[in-house]
Amino acid sequence: MKPASDITVPAEYDTLRVVLGPQIDYGPPATTGLRHMQSIFDCPAEDLPNGEGWGEDSIVMSSHCNTHVDAPLHSGSHCEGRPARTITDIELDELYRPALVLDVRNDVTPCEAISIEALDAAIERAGRPVAVGDAVLIRTGQERYSVSDPEFFQYPGMTAAATKHLTGMGATILGTDAMAWDRPFPVMKQAYKETGDPGQIWDGHFAIQEKEAFIVQQLTNLDKLPPHGFMVGFFPLRLYKASAAPARVVAFLDD
Repeated sequence: MKPASDITVPAEYDTLRVVLGPQIDYGPPATTGLRHMQSIFDCPAEDLPNGEGWGEDSIVMSSHCNTHVDAPLHSGSHCEGRPARTITDIELDELYRPALVLDVRNDVTPCEAISIEALDAAIERAGRPVAVGDAVLIRTGQERYSVSDPEFFQYPGMTAAATKHLTGMGATILGTDAMAWDRPFPVMKQAYKETGDPGQIWDGHFAIQEKEAFIVQQLTNLDKLPPHGFMVGFFPLRLYKASAAPARVVAFLDD
């Protein structure tokens, strides 16, 4: 069995209400679980192990919270001229791919676009080109920030040109340790207002309409991975016909 590295952000309670985590109503065994088991079995607490019932939690969440996989539908209703696929349309073997980590930390600026030149330099440093079917994981350094840090929202992001650069080389999964794939929304909005160019609006995601790929956001622990030579499994919840789903993302390393 190959050792595994979890590169998933834990789905913690979203205290800031910014749809980056689930809203969790915890039901501990000693309170909520106990009451429910007593109501079912009509028994005193002392008849249950340690005087407790089960643990149960109620969760309300966005399909895009924490580490998640975007299906093509997230980028629009059509992709490559066909109806865009949903999470449940994606086969499991499409989500278990050889990976390439592109470390762009020294070539990016907060809130600004990640350039094609920065990607190419990172590919050269990684030691092999992007291959058809690769999962390309971009390490921007954002994983060092939590949602409580202002810097968390000041991430470098991808443009349409940079996205198409990777998909044009054959990448089918595009991952980042940043909060989002594109530049921050205020940055894109300002660029759109200043230029009048609609191509400034969410262009990294919209690029998927031309060449299909699955976008994965909010990865972590990319520093624990080699540049290449390993597989990654992207395991989203099977939310029927959804545009995205929270995922457990695991890197499988050689012995």
